[in-house]
Amino acid sequence: MTGVGVIHFAQSPERWHGSADEDPMLNRLALPASVLCICAMLAGALIGRAGAEEQEGRPLGDIVSDLLRGGLDGDPGNRRVPFGRDEMQLSFAPLVKETAPAVVNVYATHKVRSPFMGDPFFEQFFGSQLPPRVQQSLGSGVLVDPSGLIVTNFHVIRNADEVKVATSDGREFPSTTLLKDESLDLAVLKVESAVPFPVVPIGDSDALEVGDLVLAIGNPFGVGQTTTSGIVSALARNHLGISDFGFFIQTDAAINPGNSGGALINMAGELVGINTAIFSQTGGSIGIGFAIPSNMVRAVVESARAGSTYFERPYVGATFEEVTGQIAEALGLDRATGALVSDVTAEGPAAKAGLKPGDVVLAINGSAIGNSDTLDYRLATQPIGSTVELTILRQGRESDVELELVRAPEGASSQVITIGGKSPFAGAKVASLSPRLAQRLRLAANAKGVAIVEVDPSSTAGRVGLQPGDIVRDVNGTAIDTPETLAAVASQNTRWWRFSIDRRGQILSQMMRY
Repeated sequence: MTGVGVIHFAQSPERWHGSADEDPMLNRLALPASVLCICAMLAGALIGRAGAEEQEGRPLGDIVSDLLRGGLDGDPGNRRVPFGRDEMQLSFAPLVKETAPAVVNVYATHKVRSPFMGDPFFEQFFGSQLPPRVQQSLGSGVLVDPSGLIVTNFHVIRNADEVKVATSDGREFPSTTLLKDESLDLAVLKVESAVPFPVVPIGDSDALEVGDLVLAIGNPFGVGQTTTSGIVSALARNHLGISDFGFFIQTDAAINPGNSGGALINMAGELVGINTAIFSQTGGSIGIGFAIPSNMVRAVVESARAGSTYFERPYVGATFEEVTGQIAEALGLDRATGALVSDVTAEGPAAKAGLKPGDVVLAINGSAIGNSDTLDYRLATQPIGSTVELTILRQGRESDVELELVRAPEGASSQVITIGGKSPFAGAKVASLSPRLAQRLRLAANAKGVAIVEVDPSSTAGRVGLQPGDIVRDVNGTAIDTPETLAAVASQNTRWWRFSIDRRGQILSQMMRY
């Protein structure tokens, strides 16, 4: 393959040879003739680069247009605005045909039992065989593996008793839930088929830039598979109140109810986001939609492949806060940026790396950290067992430290106990908190105590309103320090109960006769 010559257009228009005084007709023909020669030279250079056999039979205009677009290599770095009216009339149809078969509809059903079920007084009048009320939800999903792995939003299948998946060709499959993570609002489903499924490859969401063209594919309002187009409006959106996750892609591609879990596709036919939420005052799209980046999706899918039922983040052993304007001024920063280290766990990875409270993390592996949400995202997308380089600011001086990312410690005891008896805690599963269990329950890594791990909705604990993540502090005047202590207190022969729980930092006290 021969090399490509580079043509430099250095001359200004007035430098063209010849003048109007010499021959007006020749002057009018000079510029078009020169442009035609240049086009021929460009075409020759392109053919020399790509090979004559690859360009044989193509119109000259197409060859020149391809070269002006940056060549035929499809390099994402060769972005530019449409070149003329003809290009603005091009179609997304080939891209949709390639990717749409991998976008599915997700149907979730949940049976809601009456709160009076099991109440003797109620059943005396209405009987005990009341049929449950069925709630249904509709969303979308994306096939990311030929074996049948599907990514969707957690809120699409929340509390679902049954989840079915319908493909674009009309087939319907029952599914099993491999992994779900409420904090990320992501879930991974599995369907079975003797024939491999079409998939959308997972792309690199970090390569996105504001202004890039994207397609949103899903099933809005249950009308059927729908494709809309738009651009990337913003990156790294946080503080949206959607979930604990704070690193969304914003797009103006129309996203409506039913699109949740659907695909955000780039112009290379790759999945770059999972459509999740919209900002709207009417319930419909007003051009402000949000998607979870594909790099986060990839990490969750890999976790599901490894057999985990929830997404396990790397353990750092430190907590981080926002750098406010006042903090930035006190630290000598010209703007509020980075993540402030507020606490470091002794003997943890952060302590071993040399991090100290008051340090500000400015970058990770060379990528700037704008806020603590950005740092959380960057850390979460790194594999457990890897080492990252942090750029930190300490007392006005920058330095680099290496941080090893490990699994969260399991603690001295990981035993889960199911509370029985006739107490308000009957039917709840409890365990001593460890950093690993705290991560699973979306609690602070340094949280201590006895936490409720799981609650059967039809049990006494479920009817009382206890929730996973509640930390039991005391019951009937007894401090609860182990699951065994709670089990012993809950077995007391009494109908009067007084207890307090810690729910996400808020202490709730309750007294009841049960």
